[in-house]
Amino acid sequence: MSHERVELPVPGTDATLGVIRHGHYGRPVLVFPSEAGRAEDFAGNGMVDAVRSLVDAGRVSFFCVDSADRWTWSDNAQTTEERAKGHQLYTRWLEESVVPWVHEQLGGSAPLITTGVSMGAYHAVHFTLTHAHLAPLAIGMSGNYDVKTWNGHGEHGDATYFANPMDYVSGMSGDHLDWVRANASILLVVGQGPFETHPTRSLQSTIDFAKVLSDKGIPHEIDVWGHDSAHDWPWWQRQLAHHLPRFC
Repeated sequence: MSHERVELPVPGTDATLGVIRHGHYGRPVLVFPSEAGRAEDFAGNGMVDAVRSLVDAGRVSFFCVDSADRWTWSDNAQTTEERAKGHQLYTRWLEESVVPWVHEQLGGSAPLITTGVSMGAYHAVHFTLTHAHLAPLAIGMSGNYDVKTWNGHGEHGDATYFANPMDYVSGMSGDHLDWVRANASILLVVGQGPFETHPTRSLQSTIDFAKVLSDKGIPHEIDVWGHDSAHDWPWWQRQLAHHLPRFC
């Protein structure tokens, strides 16, 4: 399968964002980059090579997307609520451009795995929790799942609430919670080494979010690696290689 970049339209704008496929067959994995990253970053940082045997055997096919963080979550000049509203456009791009393109590539619909590292872990987990009918499993590595801790300022409204897993999962109840319990599964992986505590808050956020999932009865696992496991690509390579084979 060619690793050529494909530009897909962002609904309601003249902009496009890119997608790159790695692999010819197997379980489709939707890959989100780290903060403000691009579709090229996953392969460029050794993640495809870390599971090359799965790719070559036709067990997994990666669909790597650009982020829109530069004009949403990474734009600290905006309030948290403004950034959350911008994120809604990124979600529309995933729903209306990316997922249909992935299904076209696959020759039909198939359940996706989502994955990502650092801020990409947030995107992966958030997408599965809100789109479990499309992507029932998320693998989040070294994520922070509380958007209000991301240099947040200003008052928080509905956009922030519904973009923030720590908030909306805590508030789930009734039929909606039953549906999420029946359809979504979350794997949270984090280390205890350099940069997992400060400045990313990934370690504590992962532990806190796992407790929220547990309190709500949402299927999940948490895997905390050792004090040598850093917030960095060599460790994410190992974590992906450790966990992905059992899902594809």
